[in-house]
Amino acid sequence: MNDQKSSFRQIVKATSLFGGVQVFQIIISIVRAKIIAVLLGPAGMGISGLLTATTSLIAGLTGLGLGTSAIKNISAADASGDESRISTIVAVFRKLVWITGLLGAAVTLLLSPWLSEITFGNKNYTLAFVWLSVTLLFNQLSIGQSVLLQAMRKIQFLAKASMAGSFFGLLISAPLYYYWRIEAIVPALILSSALGLFLEWYYGRRIPVKKIDVSFSTILDEGRDMVQMGFMLTISGLITTAGSYIVRIFLSAEGGVAEVGLYNAGFAIINTYVGLVFSAMGTDYYPRLSGVSHDNGQANRLINQQSEVSILILAPVLSVFFIFINWVVVLMYSTKFVPVNGMIQWAALGMYFKAVSWSIAFILLAKGESKLFFWNELLANVYVLLFNLLGYKLAGLDGLGVSFLLGYAVYLIQVYLLARIKYNFSFDFGFYKIFVIQFLIGLLCFIAIRMLAVPWAYTAGLLLIALSSIYSYREMDKRMDLMQLITDMKSRFIKK
Repeated sequence: MNDQKSSFRQIVKATSLFGGVQVFQIIISIVRAKIIAVLLGPAGMGISGLLTATTSLIAGLTGLGLGTSAIKNISAADASGDESRISTIVAVFRKLVWITGLLGAAVTLLLSPWLSEITFGNKNYTLAFVWLSVTLLFNQLSIGQSVLLQAMRKIQFLAKASMAGSFFGLLISAPLYYYWRIEAIVPALILSSALGLFLEWYYGRRIPVKKIDVSFSTILDEGRDMVQMGFMLTISGLITTAGSYIVRIFLSAEGGVAEVGLYNAGFAIINTYVGLVFSAMGTDYYPRLSGVSHDNGQANRLINQQSEVSILILAPVLSVFFIFINWVVVLMYSTKFVPVNGMIQWAALGMYFKAVSWSIAFILLAKGESKLFFWNELLANVYVLLFNLLGYKLAGLDGLGVSFLLGYAVYLIQVYLLARIKYNFSFDFGFYKIFVIQFLIGLLCFIAIRMLAVPWAYTAGLLLIALSSIYSYREMDKRMDLMQLITDMKSRFIKK
């Protein structure tokens, strides 16, 4: 029982740590998004989104998945305590980061006219892609530093670099947008990328790793495992990025760049506010699941625990989204972005399924099933893309929200059956109870704000939000003695 309570507490602590960073970034994102929305409008956000999506597609192709695959190798070397081994692996990794970063920059530079033609239907943005090519090198080098921080458990440094990057990035980009409006998009992206690299380097240099020279043969021998695993992850990530890219191109062709801006803004809102749970999954839950992946019973318990905590934390936040989304959109952007309200509400329903499906899907990576993970993601991306295109064609932006809900509902069934067959996974009764109750509360919030008049909708919504919050608190208190956990965390914070 104590082990179970400790495990629940570890999940909540990790979520709280990264949630604190997320809250800070949310505040910065609100200010930045408000500035961009007012100064650039939906069209400006659409151009920025298309430029970013295109460079992200190339980065995903040329980066070879080192941001994920290398963590395992560096962590293993660090755990061994062998200084020579650590230095060798880190040196090889840094060489690979430079190679992949330069490759991404070169590809963007050489294909800039073609990228402009494909993305915008003309060559007017060729020079923009030429300048943005340098961001692929900066971003890859930045990833290299962040991987070292994460693999060697320097999470606090990683959090500080992220927070500082968000804050100073806003200070740099805001004046540019004010004076040059849309013309400032490319300079702002470049300066933000360079700033991120500087901050990651500043904190990364504190890691005491001896610098050594490695031969080409050593790079091939030690880097092969990183590249092989990373390649499968790269292809999977590339498919996801490509699907998102196709959706944006489709929206641009059917509704114009303003529609792309609305689409980006809508999902930016919901991903920003609920991102703390998914951030914790990638930084704490995944390594913990990897540690017990050899034992299906322990993995089963950990997946159930993560699923329960994810729903208990997310549900009250999502309930607020349903009821007050209009205020959130106007606060973060402007009244021009109100058309995304329906899309966000539908997508918020999908977040219940996303949180649980992600909890299960990590088992494939934890067990090293990179090929199975690839085919699983490929299938999911195919039907999600079809849902998106069909949803927008039939119902516009609201249809994209419906497709998000439908896509993750199907994906949850898919990964559950896969884990059930391969690893004998099953959900506990406690999870089913939590999921059904919180999802029904969320569904009632969704119905209330869409069906009732405003005064009654807010009254009913506030009651439902309170109900969701109280239920989450009580269930979490049963599992981990929540008040004692809060007291302990408060004491440690005061001492620090």
